Amino acid sequence: MTHHEKQSISPKDDGYLRRFTRVIEYIYANLDEDPDLAMLAEVAALSPWHWHRVWQSAYGESIVATVKRLRLHRASADLTYSRLPIAEIAMRAGYGSQEAFSRSFKKVYGLSPSSYREGGVEGRLQPAHGGAPIPRTRGSLLMHQVEIKTLPTETLAVIPHKGAYMEIGKAFEKAIGVLASRNLMGQVGAMKGLYFSDPTHVPEDELQSAAGVSVSEGFPVEAPLEPVETYGGDYAVLHYKGPYADMKWAYEWLFGEWLTQSGREPADAPCMEVYLNNPRETAPADLLTDICLPLKPSQ
Repeated sequence: MTHHEKQSISPKDDGYLRRFTRVIEYIYANLDEDPDLAMLAEVAALSPWHWHRVWQSAYGESIVATVKRLRLHRASADLTYSRLPIAEIAMRAGYGSQEAFSRSFKKVYGLSPSSYREGGVEGRLQPAHGGAPIPRTRGSLLMHQVEIKTLPTETLAVIPHKGAYMEIGKAFEKAIGVLASRNLMGQVGAMKGLYFSDPTHVPEDELQSAAGVSVSEGFPVEAPLEPVETYGGDYAVLHYKGPYADMKWAYEWLFGEWLTQSGREPADAPCMEVYLNNPRETAPADLLTDICLPLKPSQ
């Protein structure tokens, strides 16, 4: 993953990995609380004078920025999938007033919370690579072109995740922590996610997925990283542009519209997402993701 190559820290053992993991778990479990740097230093079991510099060196953003990004990500999902009042969403996101939340949300997402909710997903979807969007046959939702690609089998070094797909970011944070603590960020390829469960019939807390990076032969995949071989063959690749929270609708269109009219059948392998830019450095509306649906060989 080239956009993380600059991130490196000096520790050679996994002591820092354990510290990073504790902090990540704490942040996700206490996302409604304001980050207390002294408390997080205690969780990390590191000096309050220096631990935050170690974190920022490894992750490329401050703890405060991490918590803000995760809260706004959750808020975007609340606006899309819930009927919570905006004032309540603002409080969940840690803002003292709806006005302050609206200013911050608009700065990151390009729309006010009310416009984001009222416009709906169809108002935010756009072609990822400049092509013309395809009108959805049911309703007004627009979607992108789909390209058939033959992808080789490759090895991923992953951290397994169980639970809501919207929370797979926790596994990615852990994977980055592992790689950074071992000074391996410069030796890995693109960040990818594998999604093993069908969320239309598997309970959310039972969903199985994995977050990781592509690695070359000989890369040291050591615990807690696990090696996974990807499916080699044809994929339907949907080039998606936009917030991760809206990706549910892209999947709905890919399975419900494109696949049923394509003459192809899905292979017995998990869907894969390839993340083409960095959410720490990219506005949510500009995030690029290839959604890859494995296909059986054409007849």
